[in-house]
Amino acid sequence: MSILKSIENAIPPIHPEGHKFIAIFAVVTLIVGWFVTPLFWIGLALTIWCALFFRDPVRVTPVAPGLVISPADGRVSHIALVVPPPELGLGDRPRLRICVFMNVFDCHVNRAPVAGRVARIVYRPGKFLNAELDKASEDNERSGMVITTPAGLDIGVVQIAGLIARRIVGFVREGETLAIGDRFGLIRFGSRVDVYLPETAGARVAVGQHTYAGETVLADLAGGPIAPVVRVS
Repeated sequence: MSILKSIENAIPPIHPEGHKFIAIFAVVTLIVGWFVTPLFWIGLALTIWCALFFRDPVRVTPVAPGLVISPADGRVSHIALVVPPPELGLGDRPRLRICVFMNVFDCHVNRAPVAGRVARIVYRPGKFLNAELDKASEDNERSGMVITTPAGLDIGVVQIAGLIARRIVGFVREGETLAIGDRFGLIRFGSRVDVYLPETAGARVAVGQHTYAGETVLADLAGGPIAPVVRVS
């Protein structure tokens, strides 16, 4: 019984958003595999990949005043002071922007980087460029959200569609209250999430570092260095 429990704990739950896609992959695999056996194994591998794409593991979120937690699994691709997208209504002064790029093997469930009230949600159509490119923040299809923290700070979170991603899914509405680490959406299938913070915030990650949604500390609103010095070994 303990072995079965261990196996159950080792397999992360699947987000309901993925059930229909996994079912489609599985049905196509069975039909095609019935006629061409080698294609069954290819389809099986793709079905497993689809299930992993929509995994929704339990995360342990650090909770402390001023912490900003990563909204996405992935790699930090950019850290810079940038003027936020105009539709967010965050003004025209540069803010600290931290970008997390998600490839097709990362978990794609996005989580709130801070606690607060969802003050604004704005969808903007656009292109489907490689989400790793810096200009993807301006040109690509995106869905922006502004969270107002209990301290009155406005934090911008932007889900950006990528080269393969064609659908941004949101789970929350304006006026709702989020706890830090709450799930607020996902993007299918490979994309990026940008976080816009006050320019005085201090980054606690470096470009190239891998982050985990709901667990990795991205920044500290209390301030500090924009990017830490790191040693790769």
